[in-house]
Amino acid sequence: MNQITNVQLKTPYLVFLGDVTEMLYAKTGAGIVQWCPEAVVGQIRLPGCSIDLGVPELSIQNAVLAGARSLIIGVAPMGGGIGANWSKVLNEAAAMGMDIVSGLHTDLAETPGLVETASASGAALINVRRAPPRLPIGTGEKRTGLRLLTVGTDCAVGKKYSALALVKAMREQGMQATFRATGQTGIMIAGSGIPVDSVVSDFICGAAEVISPANHKEHWDVIEGQGSLFNPSYAGVSLGLLHGSQPDALVVCHDATRTQISTCKQYELPSIRECIALNLQCARLTNPKVRCVGICVNTSGLAPHKRTAYLQALTQETGLLCVDPLTDGCASIVDEIQRVWHGQAELA
Repeated sequence: MNQITNVQLKTPYLVFLGDVTEMLYAKTGAGIVQWCPEAVVGQIRLPGCSIDLGVPELSIQNAVLAGARSLIIGVAPMGGGIGANWSKVLNEAAAMGMDIVSGLHTDLAETPGLVETASASGAALINVRRAPPRLPIGTGEKRTGLRLLTVGTDCAVGKKYSALALVKAMREQGMQATFRATGQTGIMIAGSGIPVDSVVSDFICGAAEVISPANHKEHWDVIEGQGSLFNPSYAGVSLGLLHGSQPDALVVCHDATRTQISTCKQYELPSIRECIALNLQCARLTNPKVRCVGICVNTSGLAPHKRTAYLQALTQETGLLCVDPLTDGCASIVDEIQRVWHGQAELA
């Protein structure tokens, strides 16, 4: 029987940011601080790190005194490797009895001395980015329940944040909704999920089916999207998720200031309308009735006086509700979902 990876992490956390200089590569730490602030005691950085998550700066010793029980590797550099200069901090934390939690492709056991240090102190080495064994291939068979998938114009444009904000808004309106994690940060937040970028390509669709199984007819699985159909580096994962999720609804995610594909600068970002059209076309393979219900935009890079005008222009262009999920919330998109799927046309 296929099982979703269940992650049991000890809180509170100390978030390790290494020496990264771009928020794009610190999204794991940023996501945990945003959605689990009560579980974070602070951050620790190496010289040269310019990312600040706005939590206390702590040494390993002071973090332990503050109650930290796990060191979370809060960065995901390109390629998913563990930096050679991280070893000292990881070993120091493990020696103090802190569990080391990683969502990277590289196994923690490859860090020099870490296995021995953790064994001596009793600390656990937890590699979140491990796909469960014996996943099935996709079947394409219709499942009961309802599903929403967040898709994007590129990677790291807010698909996880949007999915979490949508679940929050759904629950506030009394709906049955579950966040389904497909990436390491989401799994750390939710406590379960499947890291789809670690799944053998033939089984990505099957993994998406496992993570969003048949459910009550009015229950929503809100599935965290990955990559983008327009990103040459990650489009394969995006397509597998799109087919296996069998979404009833799509929400497109976008960064208002992004103009180029993040991993392939020679490619320009698609327009929102192009993104909607291609995702709907591909999604119709497994759900001909799929529809796009809204757009979530990261407007943090815009001047405050330009934010509202930008969202209004996008609404006029697409005819869809456009929000910044962190600034505006997703209640308006959920209202539309209620209207369409739950017979509340009078709310329109």
